[in-house]
Amino acid sequence: MKPTPRLRAGRRACVARVALSLALFAMGGAALAGQAASAPADNATLARGKYLAIAGDCAACHTAPAGKPFAGGYSLESPLGAIYATNITPSKQAGIGNYTEAQFARAVREGVRADGQHLYPAMPYTSYAKVSDEDIHALYVYFMHGVEPVDVRAAQTQLAFPFSMRSTLAAWNVLFLDRERFRPDPSKSEQVNRGNYLVNGLAHCGACHTPRSAFMNEMSSKALSGAQVGPWFAPDITSGDSGIGRWRDEALVEYLRTGRLAGKANAAGPMAEAVQNSLQYLTDADLHAIVAYLRTVPSVSPQAAPQTAAFSLGGPYSDEARQRGAEKSNSHDAIRGGARLFSAYCASCHRPDGGGSRDGQYPALYHNTTTGHPDPTNVVATILNGVTRTVGGKTVAMPRFDEKSVVASLSDEDIAAITNYVTAHYGNPKAQPVSAERVSALRHGGPRPLIARLPPAAWVTALALALAIMLAAVAFIVRRRHSRTPPPRPPAPSGSR
Repeated sequence: MKPTPRLRAGRRACVARVALSLALFAMGGAALAGQAASAPADNATLARGKYLAIAGDCAACHTAPAGKPFAGGYSLESPLGAIYATNITPSKQAGIGNYTEAQFARAVREGVRADGQHLYPAMPYTSYAKVSDEDIHALYVYFMHGVEPVDVRAAQTQLAFPFSMRSTLAAWNVLFLDRERFRPDPSKSEQVNRGNYLVNGLAHCGACHTPRSAFMNEMSSKALSGAQVGPWFAPDITSGDSGIGRWRDEALVEYLRTGRLAGKANAAGPMAEAVQNSLQYLTDADLHAIVAYLRTVPSVSPQAAPQTAAFSLGGPYSDEARQRGAEKSNSHDAIRGGARLFSAYCASCHRPDGGGSRDGQYPALYHNTTTGHPDPTNVVATILNGVTRTVGGKTVAMPRFDEKSVVASLSDEDIAAITNYVTAHYGNPKAQPVSAERVSALRHGGPRPLIARLPPAAWVTALALALAIMLAAVAFIVRRRHSRTPPPRPPAPSGSR
């Protein structure tokens, strides 16, 4: 049948409509594709992700000294050995460039890499578990589109047995990882809830300030009450007088922002890193929120609070006049005793009377929470490791006096003598005296937990015992289920119904 002109016109109209529909569909798809491509580069999301990465202090661990940002390679000296931070740039060869957002979220909040391997809890995923989905998305966008890819693999962590068995962390996570996201407390203000989210989530303050059990998990019953972190002691920051109860809010905010508060404290060690890499860049609102939340954290040991605040102890004192010319030789080996060692290595910066430099570059040794604390651990750690922090473009530095010193390498006995002299005359005269043996322990990384002191043979025995118990439990369950299975019914007699 030959098509009529009317039929041919109808067909042409139909084809035209289909073509128009396809064109509009293609244009819409292109527009959607354009939107999808531009979404990750949204300036607001990138800026938010960058701020969150700063609040989480990601650069402190994932950027090696003089290295490229987030390229990894930084060595974290844990009690179990050196743990190297990974490359978290968007490099597809050496970093996380192939991670989906779900894989990124799992690594950040559960400590499991894209390949299924477990991260060591030196990565504070137990705190990051509280981070919201919205913030995880912003972080993912930032690390994928706001960070320069670095195609260099970071050094690999090689811990001794049994800690080399990352699979055992699956059991550790079952016991100690709380996967619940942060939920605001309706009875608290918005400011306090924001501070809670930062302190216990992104800023992971408990990673340093909360004591850990023999299994290296944070003890929530003693949250933020102070803990040993390698050679340093992170002090109590709860609301009582043993913590920050005697600090004014503005003083705390100033300390968090600058790492320094004249007549009170100066940040060193991990706290100096936190101020340098993270806290100085937080908004005033967030810093005040952190302080507001800390005010709500109850003191764990209120009865242990000293009657006099650590920052109010000590005063000017000088033995300098008696030390001048007392020895015929001024060689390093001839300098002995706390007063002479102080005169030789400390007085030139901190002044002979301990008053520090007038510009505050070198702090006073009296009215100082470090020297006034009843535990002189941080005095020893400061002498051993020195101080370096850069805030607002200005660097504060004190040389180290351990074996890596470029000034003078002091012995354990010398550092013990200086510490005892400083605490007695400028700080807390009731502080526990420091021995050379204690200096040696802090020089080598600080007290080691029980699990780090156990010999490999003990771990083999423990793992074998655990496996035997597990197999026995499985066998018991199987036998119990088998005993409960009813016997098969006999076949019915032939012809029965």
